[in-house]
Amino acid sequence: VQLQASGGGLVQAGGSLRLSCEGSGSIKSINAVGWFRQAPGKQRELVAIISSGGITNYTDSVKGRFTITRHNAKNSVYLQMNSLKPEDTAVYYCAADHSKRLIMRYVDYWGKGTQVTVSS
Repeated sequence: VQLQASGGGLVQAGGSLRLSCEGSGSIKSINAVGWFRQAPGKQRELVAIISSGGITNYTDSVKGRFTITRHNAKNSVYLQMNSLKPEDTAVYYCAADHSKRLIMRYVDYWGKGTQVTVSS
């Protein structure tokens, strides 16, 4: 399975960005997909996750601002980020797993990161 992420960029605080991640290869058995982020000097953290059944979960700091969606026919997952804050600045990574969880140490597949920079 290969994951290709896109959509990062530079945006002012309060603005929006939409990240996309397209999967290819043997993706039929993929269950959980989601997005991690890693800011400079910080650990990578799980931002949002969506199951094959569409159940979503978010880290507290992005609840109400970010929305994760999944388009199974397009083998894609999206992260709509609204009301962006400077503290959202990070490299964002899409991830996919055969299980129902995304635990950083055990994630099956990673996409290359895409940089999101939010200026104040």
